Amino acid sequence: MKSATKKLSTEIAETLSGKIDAVSTGSKKIKKSIQKAAEKLAKKVAKFEKETIKKKAKEAKDAEKKLKGKVKDKKEGKKSKAAKTEKVAALVAEASSKVPVATPAKPSVAAKPLASKARIAPKPAPASSTPAPAGENAPTQE
Repeated sequence: MKSATKKLSTEIAETLSGKIDAVSTGSKKIKKSIQKAAEKLAKKVAKFEKETIKKKAKEAKDAEKKLKGKVKDKKEGKKSKAAKTEKVAALVAEASSKVPVATPAKPSVAAKPLASKARIAPKPAPASSTPAPAGENAPTQE
């Protein structure tokens, strides 16, 4: 039995050692692939960090430009508002000091069509000194 037990234990030891070797080689492969993936990920993270730093720097510059532009615009806006109010005040004063101008009469071009209509219309009867009776509405002859 001792020999049978020895054989069995050696077989178990060999199979275990073979399986351990297979697992260790598999784990080495897995370990290498994990290391490669980690390196790639580290490169991508570094690249992303650089891009974010560049974006932040660009945004900061843009913000500075906007602030400078707003400060200039506010100063110019105040100056232009003051100038505009002065201009408006001057125009109002000038307009109030002027004599009001009468609106022009209708142009003579419009008067000609009215005159032609007057020629076509029949002449009204001359007004008599006595009023006509209410029942008689006939025009009088000349």
